[in-house]
Amino acid sequence: MRQVFQLISGIAFIIIFNSFELLAQSAKIDGPTERVIVRSDIQRYFDQCGVTGSVVIYDNAKRQWTVSDTNQINSRYLPASTFKIINLLIFLETKTIPDERYIVKWPGVTDTVKYGYRPDIYHDISVKEAFEVSAGWAFIETAKKIDRSVYKDYLVRCGYGNANVSFKEADFWNFGPLGVSPVEQVKLLKNVYDGKLPFSKRNTDILKRVMITEQNPSGTIHAKTGWTMAGGINTGWWIGYLKKKGNVYFFATQLLQDRKNNRADFSRCRKDITRAVLKDLQLIN
Repeated sequence: MRQVFQLISGIAFIIIFNSFELLAQSAKIDGPTERVIVRSDIQRYFDQCGVTGSVVIYDNAKRQWTVSDTNQINSRYLPASTFKIINLLIFLETKTIPDERYIVKWPGVTDTVKYGYRPDIYHDISVKEAFEVSAGWAFIETAKKIDRSVYKDYLVRCGYGNANVSFKEADFWNFGPLGVSPVEQVKLLKNVYDGKLPFSKRNTDILKRVMITEQNPSGTIHAKTGWTMAGGINTGWWIGYLKKKGNVYFFATQLLQDRKNNRADFSRCRKDITRAVLKDLQLIN
């Protein structure tokens, strides 16, 4: 049984149906021939968390994509705090900050309705720590120093989603029309890793260091979470890459949940789902 889907970058893929694995043969993504595996069984992890969503994983050595579906992986959503990845690069490249140790002064107030009440981050904070603990106020305050046209230029040059920065308030990555897909998130991460974006090696290396969240004998994870509640919808992310035994595996997991059906495990599920898929692929223990 065969069907043709539009999967990535408008390219048609022939999908061969098996019990758990749908194999797209001789799929072409951005030119080179690459393999795409659609794993419909991944959806059970989203069901267990009471969310919808998608997962994209790219094996750099095998040039192989593993995806959860052929639709939602290409749909664009607010990036939320995953935008801190490209935002940090823009801060550094525009010399808005000298390095990750730069201290952002606490403005004295933040909107706890929009961002939740987190008194542990309400103090002067380094950009590095703000990235690690997702202190959104620090990135909002720093972003106010950069003209929106500069953001637009960098996002277009980096191929970042729809590059729509028209939202009037400073945190256009949490609210408004800016959107990026899971596939585009993975492509951005790969371009960061390969040094193919319009940022210096020095600034890219700073980002890579700041992104390190886990280091153990089985590998190193560079990653960032994201979560916005815009429009009454929980939009969650965990994106990054795993360096293991000379290879790199890029990943992007995206979750959606109507806040009318809000569950306490939404935050945890972003990583839990990703880890479950990585375990299925025997990439982590």
